[in-house]
Amino acid sequence: MQNVLVINSSLNGAAGNSAKLAAEFVEKLRTTHPGVTVTQRDLVAMGLPHLASEEMQAWMTPAEERSAEQRALAGLSDQLIAELKAHDVIVVGMPMYNFGVPSVFKAWIDRIARAGVTFRYTETGPAGLLEGKKVVITAARGGQYVGTSMDTQSKYLKDVFGFIGIRDVEFVYAEGLNMGLAETALQQASQSIEAIVGSIAA
Repeated sequence: MQNVLVINSSLNGAAGNSAKLAAEFVEKLRTTHPGVTVTQRDLVAMGLPHLASEEMQAWMTPAEERSAEQRALAGLSDQLIAELKAHDVIVVGMPMYNFGVPSVFKAWIDRIARAGVTFRYTETGPAGLLEGKKVVITAARGGQYVGTSMDTQSKYLKDVFGFIGIRDVEFVYAEGLNMGLAETALQQASQSIEAIVGSIAA
């Protein structure tokens, strides 16, 4: 049965539209897959800090040579990577802030994209090491950007997950939420959620 990891990064917490859509996805998945297990990770609530040089240096120091401080610093990334590896489906509640991802989500990416751990360099370029997983992104946006050059967020998310080996990435979009289109957009998002849930094997 599926193990599901939910990653939220809305400044509005559970009240954010992206988080609400992620919760709806999980609820519908639990209905069709009663044995599913779910782990929740709210990056804002945990206060995930931006990556600093000292933390990166801790990763690069052999484990047996790390100081107590370095072990603690490396432990955060190790924990987030272990959590990611342990789940089959990753549901990402994704608001759009200034055409990009929330900075706290970027801080998460900076810790789970690690050379030799989640990807490796080869003679033909980088190769992702986390294969066989699925990512579902519930993207909530005040404007309408899908299919335009301003939707740099979607490409970034596909690229960064593909970089670590996860190429099965699907999007649930709710756009125009601040343009008087919220009701229609959320209905369409719900339909997309049902379609994706229906495609996930037990």
